[in-house]
Amino acid sequence: MTTALITGASSGLGAEFARQLAAQGHALVLVARDRARLEKLAAELRSRTGVEVEVLPADLTDEAQLAAVVDRVGDPARPVGILVNNAGIGLLHDFDRTPLEDEIKHVRLHVEAPLSLCHAAIRAMSARNEGRIINVASVAAFVPRGSYSAAKAWMLAFSRWANLHYKRRGIIVTALCPGFVHTEFHSRMGMTTKFIPPFLWLRAERVVREGLVDNLRGKGVSIPSRRYKAVVLLSRVLPGRLLQGPQRRPRR
Repeated sequence: MTTALITGASSGLGAEFARQLAAQGHALVLVARDRARLEKLAAELRSRTGVEVEVLPADLTDEAQLAAVVDRVGDPARPVGILVNNAGIGLLHDFDRTPLEDEIKHVRLHVEAPLSLCHAAIRAMSARNEGRIINVASVAAFVPRGSYSAAKAWMLAFSRWANLHYKRRGIIVTALCPGFVHTEFHSRMGMTTKFIPPFLWLRAERVVREGLVDNLRGKGVSIPSRRYKAVVLLSRVLPGRLLQGPQRRPRR
């Protein structure tokens, strides 16, 4: 067993990654902004599984706090064998209606932070000739859906390349691309989900389980469920205007 560092670990997919990896016997480093929620999850996992859990509160859009997490990932005295880049946010409004500072923060969290953490992880893992990275992207990476899709498309492209390039060094890099998942993601961005058909929803447990299995199998891309595999296939032939999906609407 090894140590897994998970960003965005306080809730949703991040917390589920923590539970499943702890159940497998891995020690954990939990990263998120909310220290109280991290401490609560850490206590739960220590009690349930007996694994060692380290809490590392950090806002990954802050340069100094990101640097602290990068240092932890690359620390040779405390090697991280599994990196899960899961932290993410959504933007409710169209690009022209979103403040520029929010768009820049969005790019820092979805591109700069995982890039920095992957860089530190791959350097450290290369020295040991082994390691695993899961970058939580999205089915949105395959469709035109604003700057969120653009950021996730970067994560998808980077992961596919890194998996091909570094597999020879024993490092597996997987882009996990789920669709709609029952988490706090949409409520945090203030978006209503009433217009989303029930059959499109996935449970976090399934998404994480399939992502971990595909990563162990050496896959560069993991798309949970047949329904979303079909969506990706259709994205290659349907016109872009049909793939944008319905307009995001705020909760009332």
